[in-house]
Amino acid sequence: MSITDLGMIFQFIGGLGMFLYGMGAMADGLQKFAGNRLQKLLGILTTNRVLGVLVGAGVTAIIQSSSATTVMVVGFVNAGIINLLQATGIIMGANIGTTVTSWIVSMSEWGEVLKPEFFAPVLFGAGAFITLFAKSHKKKEGAEILIGFALLFIGLSFMSGAIKPYRDAPIFSEAFRVLGQNPILGILTGLVVTAVIQSSSASVGILQTLAINGMVNWQSAIFITLGQNIGTCVTALLSCIGTSRTAKRAAVIHLLFNVFGTVIFGFAMFFIFIANPAFASSTADSVGISVFHTIFNITNTVLLFPFAGLLVKASDILVRKGTEKPVSTVEADMVRHLDDRILETPSFAIENAGHEIINMAKISLANVKIATAALLEENEAFCREVFENEETIDRMEKILTEYLLKINNLSLNDEQHLLVKNMYYTIGNLERIGDHSENLAELARKRMDTHCSFTDSGLKELKEISDAAIQAVECSIDARAEKEMMKIRQTARWEETVDNLEEELRESHMDRLSNSECTVESGVIFLDAIANYERIADHAKNVAGYVKEEMQ
Repeated sequence: MSITDLGMIFQFIGGLGMFLYGMGAMADGLQKFAGNRLQKLLGILTTNRVLGVLVGAGVTAIIQSSSATTVMVVGFVNAGIINLLQATGIIMGANIGTTVTSWIVSMSEWGEVLKPEFFAPVLFGAGAFITLFAKSHKKKEGAEILIGFALLFIGLSFMSGAIKPYRDAPIFSEAFRVLGQNPILGILTGLVVTAVIQSSSASVGILQTLAINGMVNWQSAIFITLGQNIGTCVTALLSCIGTSRTAKRAAVIHLLFNVFGTVIFGFAMFFIFIANPAFASSTADSVGISVFHTIFNITNTVLLFPFAGLLVKASDILVRKGTEKPVSTVEADMVRHLDDRILETPSFAIENAGHEIINMAKISLANVKIATAALLEENEAFCREVFENEETIDRMEKILTEYLLKINNLSLNDEQHLLVKNMYYTIGNLERIGDHSENLAELARKRMDTHCSFTDSGLKELKEISDAAIQAVECSIDARAEKEMMKIRQTARWEETVDNLEEELRESHMDRLSNSECTVESGVIFLDAIANYERIADHAKNVAGYVKEEMQ
C-alpha cells in the first residue's frame, strides 16, 4: 500500500467522521431551535395513528435518525404513555422522515451551486461568526444548524474525493456486480453496515457517496437500500432488552414492518431487473437513490397502514408471554415511566418528567391532608401512613433528581435549561412539604402520648389554617400542571392568608394561655403546628413562582 493510498483512507475516515458528526450537530441544533414546540407533539401522539405517522416523520426529520425515534417509541410504550397501535403509526412515519437525510446528501447532484465544496465553507464560516459574536442564544442555536449542515457536506466532499481515484478500480465494479446479482447478499450488506453504524440515514449517505462517483449499479443499490431499512431495526431491538413485553412488541412491530416492505419490494424489483437487465446494470445516481428510498418508505406505509392491527397481533404471537413481575409501588411506576429511551428527544423527556413531578406533588398534598387528620383526630393509623408516604416521597425525589440530571446533560436550549432547573427546585420544595407533613404527624403522636387536648377554639383555628395551607398546595400543583396565571395568583393569595392567620393565631393562643384555658404542653404543639402550615404554604408559593418565571 502506497502513502497515497493510506492518505486516501485517512481522508475517507475523516470525511465519514465529519459527516456523522455534522449530522448529529445539525440534529442537536434543530432540537434546540424547535425547543418546547416538540412537547406539543406529545399530545398528538396519543390521538390517532394518522397524526402519529406525521409526528413520526416530523420528529425523525428533526433528530435525523429513525432508529432514535423508534427507540424513543419503545420507551413511550414501556412507560405506558402510548399503546401499540399508536406506536405503529409513529414507527411508520419515522421511516418516511429518515428520507430527509438522503435528499440532503443528493443536493450535490442538483446543480453546481448546490455542490458541497461550493457553499459548505460559507455556511461553516457564517455559523462560526454567529457563534463567536452573536449575543442571542436563538441565533447561536441557528448557527449550530449551519455548522452541522456544513460539516455534513464537507464530510461528504472528503469521502467523495477519497473514493474518486478508485472509481474505475475493478474490485468495486466486481463487488457491486456480485451484490446486485445476489439480492440476499445485497440486503445482508445493507443490514450489517446499518447495524454497525446504528443509522440508516448515515449508511444511505455512504451509499449515495459511492453513487455520486459512479461506482454503484441500480441492482446493488436497490437491494442494499432495502437491507438498510432492516438494519435500522437493530437499534430498537437492542434497546428493548429488559423492558416490558409490550415494549418488546413495539420493537418487533418495527422489524415486521420493514421486513414485509423489503420482501414486497425485493420480489418486485427482482422481476423488474430480470425483465430489464440494462436498467439493472446501469449506474445509479444519488438523486435516484433518494427517489427510490422515499418511494419505498411512503408506499410501504400506505400499503401496511391499514394492517397495523395485524402487525400488533403478529407481535403478540412472536413475543411470548413471560412471567413479568407486577409493578406494585409508586416509585417503581415512576422508574418505568422515566424511561432512558425517551432521553433521545429532550423535549419529550422534559414533558414526561413534568408528569411525574405532578404525581409526586399529589402524594405530598395527600400527606398534608392525612397529617392534618392525624393531628386533629389523634389517629395513630394516619400517623403511620404519613411516615410511609414520606419515605415514598424521598425515594421519588431521588429518582426524579437523577433523571433531571440526565436531561440537563443533553443538548438543551435556554428555555429548556430554565425548565429543568425549576423542576429540580420544585421537587425540592415538594419534598420539604412532605417533611412538614411528617412534622405534623410527629406532633400528633406527641399530643396522643402526652394526652394534650386542644380547646374548641384552638381546634377551629387549626382547621382554618390547615385548610388555607392545603388550598395553597392544591393551587400550586394546578399552576404547575396547567401553567395558568390565575392559579399562580390564587396560590399567592392563599399563602398570604396563611401568613396572616399564623400571626392572628399566635396572639389568640397567648390570650388563651393567659386565661389558663390551655396547658403549656398543648400550646407548644399548637404553635409548632401553625409554624409548619406556614412553611407548607411558603413552599407552595415557591412552586407556583417557578411556573411564573417560565411563563415570563
